[in-house]
Amino acid sequence: LLHLKKIITPSGGKIFANNRKKAAFHTTLKKCKEAGGSVATPRNPGEHDAILYFVKSFDTYTYLGIKESLIPGIVQFLDGTQLSYTNWHLNEPSVKGEKECVEMYTDGTWKNRSCSQNCLIVCHF
Repeated sequence: LLHLKKIITPSGGKIFANNRKKAAFHTTLKKCKEAGGSVATPRNPGEHDAILYFVKSFDTYTYLGIKESLIPGIVQFLDGTQLSYTNWHLNEPSVKGEKECVEMYTDGTWKNRSCSQNCLIVCHF
């Protein structure tokens, strides 16, 4: 199991995993679905910490399964439900058209960003 370190971590009955690759949001969404999962989505502090483990381990950012809704200014989970847990950076979310995706930074805070940047692929199952 040592070879799986930094690739898989459990939290709250879910498994969070990454493939050590980076991609834009839409590719991340596709890769997670192909693997039978979803883009990592923190719904509580434990899940947040599981995702943050990868972000810190690889010293990079990752997309979260959170996006601006069809209603401008409203941010929600990809399944359309309201956010029940957040860890926004100061003055975030700042939804401004081209910033419709959400990334987790190495300090654990979340920021709205463009969906075209390459970030670490982290999925949950």
